[in-house]
Amino acid sequence: MNGVVDLIGRILLSFIFIYEGIDSMLYFNKTKDLMSTYGITFQQDILLIGSIILLMFGGISLLIGYRSSFGSVLLLLYYIPVTFIVHSFWNDAEEATRRLQSIMFMKNLAIIGGLLMVFVNGSGKYSIKTLLANTRVPRRFR
Repeated sequence: MNGVVDLIGRILLSFIFIYEGIDSMLYFNKTKDLMSTYGITFQQDILLIGSIILLMFGGISLLIGYRSSFGSVLLLLYYIPVTFIVHSFWNDAEEATRRLQSIMFMKNLAIIGGLLMVFVNGSGKYSIKTLLANTRVPRRFR
């Protein structure tokens, strides 16, 4: 049962990153404009392409369970700075905006916690890593 819950957790956790990577690719210019509103103006193209790569590789490795600890580190490299830059609720003047941003900040902290759990515990029983480790090569091919 633990293996199934691990698999479901990894799948659900990976969806947010894969979706964000695809969304950033489809709306590349709009995402660059959004980066400008948060004060990120230095080398926007490189930063955005780098973040898409981190999101896609990290999300896919988390989804399939191959090198999921490494994938979670890639996602942490992206998600920790983004959380503190985008959801800096302590800088908002309006109470409604501050409340919403604080909720989004806490949501991101929970996602970071989930990534740290994957980093520590690995991919679990149902993963490509386990499948490759338990697959035997027939004698005639050795």
